[in-house]
Amino acid sequence: MYNILICDDQPDIVNALKIYLASEEYRLFEAYTGQQALDMVRKGDFHLILLDIMMPHMDGITATAKIREFSNVPIILLTAKSETEDKVLGLNVGADDYITKPFVPVEVLARVRSQLRRYALLGSRPEGQAGTLTIGGVTLDDRKKAVTVDGEPVALTPTEYAILRLLMSNPGKVYSTKALYESVWQEAALGSEGAVAVHIRHLREKIEINPSEPRYLKVVWGQGYKMEGET
Repeated sequence: MYNILICDDQPDIVNALKIYLASEEYRLFEAYTGQQALDMVRKGDFHLILLDIMMPHMDGITATAKIREFSNVPIILLTAKSETEDKVLGLNVGADDYITKPFVPVEVLARVRSQLRRYALLGSRPEGQAGTLTIGGVTLDDRKKAVTVDGEPVALTPTEYAILRLLMSNPGKVYSTKALYESVWQEAALGSEGAVAVHIRHLREKIEINPSEPRYLKVVWGQGYKMEGET
């Protein structure tokens, strides 16, 4: 059973999300401030966090950044339509996805399930999976769910891991942002491809010596992204 933390300063929104998720086999927890969410994540074992951006004292952006200092738990931000810049900022500091208010229950369930699938991919060790993938100095051990660059361990979020695993499993193949999104998020892109660029930038910062001149994770202008290097 997955543990999900719902954090919003408006109790009505927390209760609505609990209703949407009640039909699933999730264990749901509540928080009403960014600091409260941060404290709960430090002490508890959570598989997913739904975190509102606009909260007093400590907003969701700050809470996300602080959580990323010690945890790679998937984080979905709760945003208003007018918070476009905050969505991008949230992804920049480590959020995995966002849901726009007012919520559509079907979308909430789809995005929650998508993130939990990636969490399971990163955390589980299913038999029959590929073993070790190596491109240049980047090694992905799919049994241990571990990534190293030139022998040094690199901490990835479940989304970053899923993107890297897909690209390393298909070296040289160019994926458009739409194809990457639909392969990793397992849902129609519908204008959400911008999230891919943010996660690609994070990956470059973690696996490249010079992210502005990448050795491995290359962009093919007008087409998409690919992994390149000796295998």
